[in-house]
Amino acid sequence: MSSELSRNATDFIDDGQINGLLERSKTDPARVREIIAKSLAKEPLHLEETAALLNADQPDLVEEIFEAARELKRKVYGNRIVLFAPLYLGNKCVNDCRYCAFRRSNPEQVRRTLNFEEIKEQVVALENKGHKRLILVFGEHREYSPEYMAQCVRTVYETKVGHGEIRRVNINAAPLDHEGFKTIKAAGIGTYQIFQETYHHETYAKMHPKGTMKSDFMWRLDSLSRAFESGCDDMGVGALFGLYDWRFEVMGLVAHALHLQGKYGVGPHTISFPRLRPASGVNMEWPYCVSDYDFKRLVAILRLSVPYTGMILTAREQPELRREIMAFGVSQIDAGSRVELGGYTEFGDSQVLDREQFSLGDIRSLDETMHELIEDGYIPSFCTACYRLGRTGENFMEYAIPGFIEQFCTPNALSTLTEYLVDYASPETREAGLRAVDRGLAEIPDGARKRDIISRLNRIKETDDRDLYY
Repeated sequence: MSSELSRNATDFIDDGQINGLLERSKTDPARVREIIAKSLAKEPLHLEETAALLNADQPDLVEEIFEAARELKRKVYGNRIVLFAPLYLGNKCVNDCRYCAFRRSNPEQVRRTLNFEEIKEQVVALENKGHKRLILVFGEHREYSPEYMAQCVRTVYETKVGHGEIRRVNINAAPLDHEGFKTIKAAGIGTYQIFQETYHHETYAKMHPKGTMKSDFMWRLDSLSRAFESGCDDMGVGALFGLYDWRFEVMGLVAHALHLQGKYGVGPHTISFPRLRPASGVNMEWPYCVSDYDFKRLVAILRLSVPYTGMILTAREQPELRREIMAFGVSQIDAGSRVELGGYTEFGDSQVLDREQFSLGDIRSLDETMHELIEDGYIPSFCTACYRLGRTGENFMEYAIPGFIEQFCTPNALSTLTEYLVDYASPETREAGLRAVDRGLAEIPDGARKRDIISRLNRIKETDDRDLYY
C-alpha cells in the first residue's frame, strides 16, 4: 500500500533547484532589507527570498535578521510561550536509522512498550507537575497501530487527578495511510507531527537503509497530504539538523510549508528544528553539525520565512542557548521533559541513555523553566482553546495571519498561567508569576472585556473553577 500511494505523490523537493538558488542568491543588503520588510508584513517568503537570507552572512545583516525575527515574534505571538511535555510510549522499531538509538539493530537499547496502566501513571505524574499539553511519541512498529495510538490518546484524556487534566494530545509517530489518519483524528488528537529528518534525497537514502519502512522518501514526504485529505487539519513538520547542510534543510522546510499552503490552503501548524544529540549506540561522525551561531541564524530565518507558523524549540538544547534563541520567534517549548520510557516516575533526575532516543540538554523542572520565563518577561501558557473551539487548520490561519489571535491568546495565557500558579507553582514562582499576571492585565485596555478577564482570574484563585477560556 505504501509504495502504491507514494508513487502517486508529488515530489516538491527539487534538489537541483534548491542548490541552484543557494548558489545564485546574492546578499545585496538592499535586497535583504526588502525581504525582511515583506516578512514583517506577515507575508510568507518564496524559496528565492529564503535563499537570500541564508546567504546573508555579513555580521551586520545577520543582526538585522535577528532583530527582525524578534520583532515578528512580538507582532504575531506577543510575549507568550506555550509549554508541553513529550511522553514516550514505545521504542520498538522496524527501522534502522543511522542516527537514532531506537533503531532496530541497536543492542544497547532496552525495548519497552507502556501498558495502559503505566501510561496512566506517567500522565498522573505530569499532571501533578502542572502540564496540560502532551505529545505522545511512538517508534514505527506493527504493535503501534492507529487503533493502539488512538486508545493511548483516549487514555491520556481520561486520566485526571485533582485539578490536573491533559487538554491537548499531539502525536509524533510514523506516517499512516488515509484510514489510519481518520482513526487518529476520531480520537481527538491535536497536531500530528512527522519529521522528514532530511529533505536531501541522497542523504535520506544513506540514513535510512533499503528494506525498512522509513526508506521510502515519498511515503514520508506525502504523509501530511494524506493527513489533510483524511480530515486532520493541524500538522507539524521538522528536520533533524546535522544530517546535511543546514541551509538546504531550511529550504526544504520552507518548500514543504509552501506546498501545503498552496495545495490545502493552510501551512503547517508548527515547525521543529531539533539538532543531533548524543545517543546510546550511535557512533558516527557528523560532518554537517550545526554551530550555535548558525543554529540561531536558521531559527531566525525560519521565523521570517513562515511568519504565521508556530516554532518549537526542544529541550535537546542547553538552557543558556534556549534562553537566547527564545526571542528569535519561538512560540512553543517543552519543559520538565524526560525521553525514557517510564521516565516521569522511575528514574529520578538522572538520564538513562539506554532507555532514551537521545540525550537532553535541558533537564530542568517545569517549575524552574516557568520561573525563568517569567523573569525574562514572557507569559508561560498552557492554552488549548483554539483546538477545542475549532480555531484550527485554515480557520486558525484566518486569525493568526492578520494577528487577531492575540485577542484570544493573551487572556487564555493569563488564565492558564494563573491555574499553574495557584495549583502547582513553588512559592518563588507563584510570587513572580502573580506579578507577571498583573503586568499582563495592565496591557489590556480598560473595558468590559478586561473586567471579565479579571473576574475569571479571581474565580481561579478563589474557587475550584478551571479551564475558563475564550
